[in-house]
Amino acid sequence: MKQQLAHIALVVTDYDEAIAFYTGKLNFQLTEDTVMSASKRWVIVTPPGSACSLLLAKAANEQQQSVVGNQTGGRVFLFLHTTDFDNYFQRLVDLNVKMVRQPDVETWGKVAVFEDLYGNLWDLIEQRDQS
Repeated sequence: MKQQLAHIALVVTDYDEAIAFYTGKLNFQLTEDTVMSASKRWVIVTPPGSACSLLLAKAANEQQQSVVGNQTGGRVFLFLHTTDFDNYFQRLVDLNVKMVRQPDVETWGKVAVFEDLYGNLWDLIEQRDQS
């Protein structure tokens, strides 16, 4: 049996501002944007080359709105791996993405922490070549 994660739901305040951030700043691809009803869309953004994507889910009630930007209680929520850490990190800086922790070199690779537009924490990681 084979299993894999397909989507991770990320609660957002507004579909269009979230799409703009993830496609414009993080360089994700808008994979799908389907209207489901007057207030609901099925919005998928995907990092280039990734099998897993984000489902941007607009907060539909007060409880959901209360967790926007803090879905993990302040811990790093998502881990974005790259093969070009230095250039991608500089892209984020140039596009005014808030850096929470500057790059650090660990025994296993490079890491920095940034916030998305809602304050969710992300690790940006480039693993050392294990070959």
